[in-house]
Amino acid sequence: MPRSLRSQPGHGIVALGAVSMADFNASSIPSSTFYLTGIPGYEAIHHWISIPFCILYFIGIVGNCTILHVIRTDPSLHEPMYYFLAMLSFADMGMSLPTLISVLQVLWSISREIEFNTCVIQMFLIHSFSFTESGVLLAMAFDRYVAICHPLRYATILTPQRIARIGIFAVFRSSLPVIPLMIRLTYFPFCHSRVLSHSYCLHQDVIRLVCADTKFNFIYGFVLVTLFWGCDSLGILVSYIFILHSVLNIASWEERLKALNTCASHICAVLILYVPMIGLSIVHRFAKHVSPLVHVLMAHIYLLIPPVLNPIIYSVKNKKIHRGIIHLITPKGMPSSLR
Repeated sequence: MPRSLRSQPGHGIVALGAVSMADFNASSIPSSTFYLTGIPGYEAIHHWISIPFCILYFIGIVGNCTILHVIRTDPSLHEPMYYFLAMLSFADMGMSLPTLISVLQVLWSISREIEFNTCVIQMFLIHSFSFTESGVLLAMAFDRYVAICHPLRYATILTPQRIARIGIFAVFRSSLPVIPLMIRLTYFPFCHSRVLSHSYCLHQDVIRLVCADTKFNFIYGFVLVTLFWGCDSLGILVSYIFILHSVLNIASWEERLKALNTCASHICAVLILYVPMIGLSIVHRFAKHVSPLVHVLMAHIYLLIPPVLNPIIYSVKNKKIHRGIIHLITPKGMPSSLR
């Protein structure tokens, strides 16, 4: 095996294996491209591994498109809660779709190379939309707080204009701070192996191939993660402290459970995003010597699980969304009592 394909100490690069890479020459990789590994150690069965990936991508795309369509076409869902849910579905698709082509190309053995500019755009979209999703979850927590703690002022506080401003702010707040990180990356020299240890581009993975001082990217990236995830999670926690305080003042247990049940889907969505996100950050920053397979699995869980599970959770837990989906898939001539 060429030396440049071996694992570089301290850089977490995956050895590709002699079975599927026997004919690959590292020196043949153009200086403007990276080489995507895929699933390390399982290159021989990538075609089989692609089946669950295709299923997950299909469920995520169809599920989120269905949520968006139901909210758009059902007038009863034109409420603040469902506008935020539409933003969540949009962010979910923004996280997963940029990687669809590169992941399937690697698993189907069509191409393992990715242009540097394409890689930068992919990283920008993944990180921007993940921060956007975090911001949307914070807005949804505020929505639940207003609905439970100030129900009489709900419509006056969360007006359509204010919701639109929140959505626009979430997008710009998440995308603009990521730009300096990507611009800085374009000026770095890459003199180590150009082999990435995933089937798509992550900043944490690409930065390990740089043979220059990456202190700015490391510190700036850490500050971004801390500010976005830290502040958003803290805001969500504070919202639920106020919600619990308000719910405990309700005399009836039945009404308490009814109020908390409206938050169940949101709590699940928060856990689905934050648990893989925190796990991936910990693995990349503090567990560099664990198996490369762990890095890859965590990266794909972070990428695919939220877009797949969020539509399912909201379809099951939210009665209006559930009815809207049933109405969408039921033949129009069928009596409403049978729907």
